Amino acid sequence: MGIRMLVIEDEDQIADFLVRGLREEGYIVERAATGEEGWHHLKTGNWDIVLLDWWLPGTDGLTLLKRFRQAGNSTPVLFLTARDAVSDRVRGLDGGADDYLCKPFSFEELIARVRVMVRRQQNAPNHELHVDDIIVNLATHRVERSGQRVELTAKEYSLLVFFMRHPGEVLSRTRIYEQVWDERYDGLSNTLEVHVMELRRKLEAHGSRLIHTLRNQGYRFGTLAGESA
Repeated sequence: MGIRMLVIEDEDQIADFLVRGLREEGYIVERAATGEEGWHHLKTGNWDIVLLDWWLPGTDGLTLLKRFRQAGNSTPVLFLTARDAVSDRVRGLDGGADDYLCKPFSFEELIARVRVMVRRQQNAPNHELHVDDIIVNLATHRVERSGQRVELTAKEYSLLVFFMRHPGEVLSRTRIYEQVWDERYDGLSNTLEVHVMELRRKLEAHGSRLIHTLRNQGYRFGTLAGESA
């Protein structure tokens, strides 16, 4: 899917349930367990949807949400909380939440609400990624280079989306592997290299090299002079 979600939840059992279930649905998911950790992820990450608990160690969820909105970020946020009073729902929505789901909740309802948020994003004007001569439509998953369609596997698509969300950055193998595969990188697997090689082959059928290998560092995406492949 290429949809990146941040779960900010301090209860391990609930967080594990959410992360596991969302990953099984095909989403790329990370978790933060405290207000401070959540704020760090919100500031430094590039998220499509945020699932946010109200009660958190340190900074509470409502404060995080208000700070997030004051920083000018419009990423959809779904509040997950045991606070079910009408006044609390109003505070959460007025504070910047796009939706509000009270605990305990069914996973089916959560997924349905997530799908609604995804559809809203995909129908928004910024549903495309553009880097150099590559266009990725996040709604249809159509990939084009120089006007020519590029057929990718699901994992190649997720890898390309990750690269395109971080153009010009030095991306370590560990970071790419853990973000795209949702697994820890053991330093031995060549899975990433194999997918990069195939993705390069397909992209370079319609243009110059954009995925550059940096020795002992990882990869960088974009048109760069003097980088070795």
